[in-house]
Amino acid sequence: MPESTKIAETSSVGSWDWDVVADRVTADADFARLYGVDPEEAQQGAALARFFTRMHPDDAPRVQAEIAEALASGEPFESEYRLQQPDGRARWVAARGRVSYDEAGRAVRFPGISFDIDARKSAELRLQALVRLNDRLRGAGDPEDLAFATVETLGRLFDVSRCGYGTIDREAETIVTTRPWCAPGIDPLPEILHFRDYGSYIEDLKRGETVAIGDVHHDPRTASTAEGLKSLAALSFINMPVTEQGGFVALLYLNNAQPRAWQPEEIAFVRDVAERTRDAVERRRAEQALAALTASLEEQVEERTRALMTAEAHLRQAQKMEAVGQLTGGLAHDFNNMLTGISGAIEMMQVRVRQGRFDELDRYANAAQGAARRAAALTHRLLAFSRRQTLDPKPTDINRLIDGLRELIQRTVGPNVSIETVGAGGLWPAMVDPNQLENALLNLCINARDAMPDGGRITIETANRWLDDRAARERDLEPGQYLSLCVTDTGTGMTPEVQARAFDPFYTTKPMGEGTGLGLSMIYGFARQSGGQVRIYSEVGQGTTMCIYLPRHYGDADPHGDTAVSSAMPAVTEGRHTVLVVDDEPTIRMLVVEILREMGHNVLEAGDGATALRLLGTGAQVDLLITDVGLPGHMNGRQVADAALTLLPALKVLFITGYAENAVIGNGPLGANMALLTKPFAMDVITDRIHTILDS
Repeated sequence: MPESTKIAETSSVGSWDWDVVADRVTADADFARLYGVDPEEAQQGAALARFFTRMHPDDAPRVQAEIAEALASGEPFESEYRLQQPDGRARWVAARGRVSYDEAGRAVRFPGISFDIDARKSAELRLQALVRLNDRLRGAGDPEDLAFATVETLGRLFDVSRCGYGTIDREAETIVTTRPWCAPGIDPLPEILHFRDYGSYIEDLKRGETVAIGDVHHDPRTASTAEGLKSLAALSFINMPVTEQGGFVALLYLNNAQPRAWQPEEIAFVRDVAERTRDAVERRRAEQALAALTASLEEQVEERTRALMTAEAHLRQAQKMEAVGQLTGGLAHDFNNMLTGISGAIEMMQVRVRQGRFDELDRYANAAQGAARRAAALTHRLLAFSRRQTLDPKPTDINRLIDGLRELIQRTVGPNVSIETVGAGGLWPAMVDPNQLENALLNLCINARDAMPDGGRITIETANRWLDDRAARERDLEPGQYLSLCVTDTGTGMTPEVQARAFDPFYTTKPMGEGTGLGLSMIYGFARQSGGQVRIYSEVGQGTTMCIYLPRHYGDADPHGDTAVSSAMPAVTEGRHTVLVVDDEPTIRMLVVEILREMGHNVLEAGDGATALRLLGTGAQVDLLITDVGLPGHMNGRQVADAALTLLPALKVLFITGYAENAVIGNGPLGANMALLTKPFAMDVITDRIHTILDS
């Protein structure tokens, strides 16, 4: 029977009695076998040093110092240390004893007992190592850092010669290890190692089976390659495969330069650590790949369109990649449909012109205009989501705005849905674009209606809110005074998963073709651009409340700020005026110039701000400046207008823009001599706007 088995079958307690004066230790058989001394020799007595021969070299100096301290102080001796075993393992024991003295105060005897604490101590050390390793796997570092944290922890815990983690090439049957941990005096393995060179156990690893060999000379899988393994300081080893979807993908290995028996609990621990390491390493690799992909995608999006780049930059980081994929895919799909309608209608018009069938041109022109209007609406929603739409904020009475919109909401949601409004008394005004707020409220009510297919009730409620630090932090707002506009329905409610994605662009729970997924994202962008926030409160089967929070305006509401602008045609402007048109897009500039000439005005045109100022510098008397906000060169449209007003103080200005930062136009209302028109616009709309500003 092997000696290690004999030790395991004996008592876990052994006793000794050290005659300090004669330096002879007598011990029972259990103690002798535990310390590697012949039991007969121990019964007859042996020098103390004889019992230190199997003590772990890292522990022996400490234990000798503790014995010396006990001899000098008379205090009880207690210590825990490791003993090397014939199977190559180190077994943990605990020893306790106390010195006795003669009348002269000399130490004469030192009796004591030793306990086998290997199971408890090894379990404690494994638990401590696992806690430390989990902390390191969650910490900073690249994948190689995480893998090295594992192999260093295991190498020190099991006191082996080498430990490594590597990825597998199943076809080549190789492992690639970049940073193994090695004990002093042990060299790392080659970075690329071929399994077949050192045994046939690769077949076991491919099946996901652990290979734990205590002595390579005695295992048929490695007996023929034992000398090669010996040269690698791997006379015993554990090879722990990691498999995913049935494939062998990674390996965690422990090598020892001497034969060693591997315990079942040690193998189980290595298996657990291998799986944790694979998860942590691959998660970190995925995070790095995702970050690299995000950077690459952002560069591509920025090159194609500034608007999409801006929208992308404001997406929440946790859902960034998924949201960008939805945004680009949905936008391309919708715009392709609209462009097909526009280009197809124009081609059919050309065909009918060649055929001389002019009576059908109106039908195709109407189709092209309808598709263009839908494209304009989609662009408007994208700008709202990106918080870069052009707003016209006014001090607004929200209660009055709701009252004016109630009849339209009721017609929109239908007779099966009842509308109830609860307006707070003394509601603070808000500085907000009333038209955009009306659109947001109508969208919320439509969503509420769709959540109540069998009918129900919509409650529109306003309230003054004073948000302290905690309440503001919960809503991602600055502390202060706000007013809330909440729409509550009695519908189906939202799951937490739907709530988490509700504001993502192009995300919709409606069937294909029944929703673009931009409604809530537009409301979110509008609220954030207005200095506020929008929040969802919902439970499945209990309905949903959508609340828009807007900062309080310290002042009175504009009595006309929340009423619709009259669409009646103004009187035709009499007389000829001189108009300067500044736009870097030749097509738009051509159309505006043609409209002005049809109206009977004199027209000057420029493609950039510098050219426009040179024209004004010639002394031309211009009545109206029509300028795009975004211009090439070093001057934008607002700067051109400011420079022109210094030359012509009575000059009137009409800004046209399809994408404008508030900083360009200004956060407050425009001057009395200024107006704003958003691209794309219909020709009759710009005609009306020109009439209005020249007549004012």
